[in-house]
Amino acid sequence: MKAVVYSTQPFEKEFLAKANQKMHEITLISNALGMDTVNFAEGKDAVIVFTKDDLSAPVIQKLKEFGIKYITTRSADTTNIDKKAASAAGMKVANVPEDFSNLTKAGAYQKIAEQSIKNLNNWQANKCVGKACACGISCQKDFNSSKDSLSDDTQIL
Repeated sequence: MKAVVYSTQPFEKEFLAKANQKMHEITLISNALGMDTVNFAEGKDAVIVFTKDDLSAPVIQKLKEFGIKYITTRSADTTNIDKKAASAAGMKVANVPEDFSNLTKAGAYQKIAEQSIKNLNNWQANKCVGKACACGISCQKDFNSSKDSLSDDTQIL
């Protein structure tokens, strides 16, 4: 999967690289996502964002035009994401649902990077992201209703 990471801090690069293990083609950008930087998403499948990124309806519409299907945020907070617009655009949205405040900063950053990449891995394998699901669409409902039909090799987060 091809993804662009917006609002990347210098210290995050190592954590994202370690979590990714060269599975996905990831572009790191220090700029926040907005109308002036949305063009970096062209040709990608997913965006990995943070709380200061603009995921308003106009930006989501541009992302849709560029072919983006997935949005994952490197936080539990999704208030910066217009989930109705993302749902209308057919995009899946995920977050980092766990609280890592009990870990060292480095440990927390690594877990956040791992969850972000795990979201990409699951989407690439056409799997639900489980409790990381933050969709405005009913994928979590669909996931819950299909649990009984999952095969033994299906991973549930």
